[in-house]
Amino acid sequence: MSAVDWPGLMRAGLGRLGLAPEAFWRLTPLELKLMLGVEAVAPPLTRARLEELAAAFPDLRKGGADV
Repeated sequence: MSAVDWPGLMRAGLGRLGLAPEAFWRLTPLELKLMLGVEAVAPPLTRARLEELAAAFPDLRKGGADV
C-alpha cells in the first residue's frame, strides 16, 4: 500500500486550488487528485507491457502443462 503524501496534497489543495481548510479536509485523496487533473485511469497497454505480463503470467493448460 502506498503512503499518502499529505504535505504535497495540502500544498496543492490549499495553495494551488485555494481551498479553505474545511473544504480540503472534507475531500478524499482521490477527489483532490481529480480536482488537480491527475488522471485516475491506467495508461494504455503497450506491446512491451503486454509481453512483460505474458512472460510473468504464462498461459497454462489444465493439469499444469504449458501451452
